[in-house]
Amino acid sequence: MAKKVSITVIRRLPKYHRYLNELEAKGIDRVSSQDLSVLTGFTASQIRQDFNNFGGFGQQGYGYNVRDLKMNIEKIMGYNNPKKTVMVGVGKLGQAIARYQRFDDAGMELVGLFDRNKNNIGKVIQGIEVQSMDNFEKFLQENDIQIGIITASGDSAQELTDKFVNSGIKGIWNFATVDLNVPDDVYVEDVRLMDSLLTLSYFVVKGQNENK
Repeated sequence: MAKKVSITVIRRLPKYHRYLNELEAKGIDRVSSQDLSVLTGFTASQIRQDFNNFGGFGQQGYGYNVRDLKMNIEKIMGYNNPKKTVMVGVGKLGQAIARYQRFDDAGMELVGLFDRNKNNIGKVIQGIEVQSMDNFEKFLQENDIQIGIITASGDSAQELTDKFVNSGIKGIWNFATVDLNVPDDVYVEDVRLMDSLLTLSYFVVKGQNENK
């Protein structure tokens, strides 16, 4: 039976990957857990435990080979296994996300854009033409889509989710301001911009009050 790894550990892997990328770009070949602790803010012990969840990648007295560790994290996270991705909702937010240059680095291949707004249909973003929702379900069925991105309004989010799930999609990146109901085998990653802003506002106000 495969070892179950906590979501907390999984969420730390992209941060390790980012710093390893920077180290490799600087020509650094070897890094210790203590070095990574200084960079990431996690304890050296926690870092070793995180990597031990996947069998451990270092050598005592040597540390970790930067390139090998980065490649192992990419394999774990599926960076090198492109997953066909479709976005629904190509307003200002959707267009900004569609233009993001690093989908490929995250193992996502954006292949379809859909919108109900006639003013958006026909636009070409990053070489992909925005299609009408009339073509949506057929496109999902014919193109083996694995990830759905929802940047449409909250009113339509659950309906879109149901269509994604019915097509066999197992991952949804949700920018809508509603909680989605999905089967247990479908993972939803919520991105709540307002939640983040309100949290930031709280800590700013808290700091101001403490300094009075």
